[in-house]
Amino acid sequence: MADFEKVKDYLLEMGFSIDQEIAKEELVVVNDEERGVNHLVIDCEDPILIMEQVILPLPNATAETYKRLLQINRTLVHGAFVLDDEGKTLLFRDTLQLQNLDPNELEGSIDALSLALAEYGGELLAFSASQ
Repeated sequence: MADFEKVKDYLLEMGFSIDQEIAKEELVVVNDEERGVNHLVIDCEDPILIMEQVILPLPNATAETYKRLLQINRTLVHGAFVLDDEGKTLLFRDTLQLQNLDPNELEGSIDALSLALAEYGGELLAFSASQ
């Protein structure tokens, strides 16, 4: 539970609002519209911290779409665009080690999500529009 409390403290220090908390599962959901963070799930699954945010549905994505997503992933500082288990929804996902986690590392991962959305948001929306 100590890691979970530490993560929550870091998030609050960074100015995020914790909109949902499931203490038993050591999971929070945070939002910050200005940063493009919308229902970012942060889950402490010892020994790692998992961050996931749904980006958009991709029910009928083509091989070209998947290829482009892999190319985009190569440019990301942290994390990656991934598909859900059904392969129908695009998410951003990153993982960090809990043992040595510090605020800068957590903030860097969240900033990478913001940067990716700022840089590729239009292209990602175009994928959705072509569905």
